Amino acid sequence: MPNSLAAPQSAGLHHITAIAGDPVANARFYRDALGLRMVKKTVNFDDPTTYHLYYGDETGTPGTILTFFPWPNAQRGRPGPGQAVEIGFAIPRASLGFWIDRLQALNIASEAPVKRFGETVIGFKDPDGLHLELVATETVEAIPGWAGGPVPAEHAIRGFSGQTLWAAKAEPTAQVLETVFGYRKTAEEGAFQRYEAPGVSAGGLGRRIDIRVVGGFPRGSSGAGTIHHIAFRAIDDGAQANMARALAGLGHQATQQLDRNYFRSVYFREPGHVLFEIATDAPGFGVDEPVATLGQKLQLPPWLEPHRKAIEAALPPVSSEVVA
Repeated sequence: MPNSLAAPQSAGLHHITAIAGDPVANARFYRDALGLRMVKKTVNFDDPTTYHLYYGDETGTPGTILTFFPWPNAQRGRPGPGQAVEIGFAIPRASLGFWIDRLQALNIASEAPVKRFGETVIGFKDPDGLHLELVATETVEAIPGWAGGPVPAEHAIRGFSGQTLWAAKAEPTAQVLETVFGYRKTAEEGAFQRYEAPGVSAGGLGRRIDIRVVGGFPRGSSGAGTIHHIAFRAIDDGAQANMARALAGLGHQATQQLDRNYFRSVYFREPGHVLFEIATDAPGFGVDEPVATLGQKLQLPPWLEPHRKAIEAALPPVSSEVVA
């Protein structure tokens, strides 16, 4: 068993990054249908010919940030063991009926509501087949919703309730969650084991990781509609370094720190094969544009700015404005 006194503590999820197909369809779904704010429109720093789109709450608070690499010709992926699969969005309990009606009105197919760990969960998919869930929970009722989107503030998605990982065996991944990030197992129900970040309040966003044991399933494959990686929150560089040291103590190494303009990151693949990132809070999404106009203009890091004209010519137009 890990030494809980020595374990670093993550503040929960920082962001989740997935792969999409058409960027315009992606924006229409997450911005117009789900009502998330496009908080940053930039490019994949490793492939500047494609967008990197960020969605979240009004300011892009850690624990609300869902990002996409949209490749228009990407083949569909397949969920399976070794992948992060279901993304849980937290909504107030009183908003459940609103969202059932909204999904139906927008012709978004959804599953029948189910109970999991005492909360009502509705599963559905985005246009690329990414698995999503609306989790009606009382823990977020005190968090204000974004008032500037197409969804009324009282019903708006607040951020992540958590993320579900599919694994052939839970123990190797659980050891990383406990030893590197300080998570603790709080419940078990059927094939699901729930882990929570102890440094996050009960109403905090992104504090939960569920491991779903799916032994016997074929290994998942990467592609459109699958998650590329999930990022855990480090309050600062020191916290990130402590987590990297704890990881090394388990015999795994993180990458060198990379500057992602809005946060600083290290990466590693946990024993169950999901790609994990540890991302700092600073400097945040207001570093290159004011909060009032987040996501309205294509933002490029300084080393790509000299190539702006060519980059913009290669990208399809994606507006930050809601399409009625």
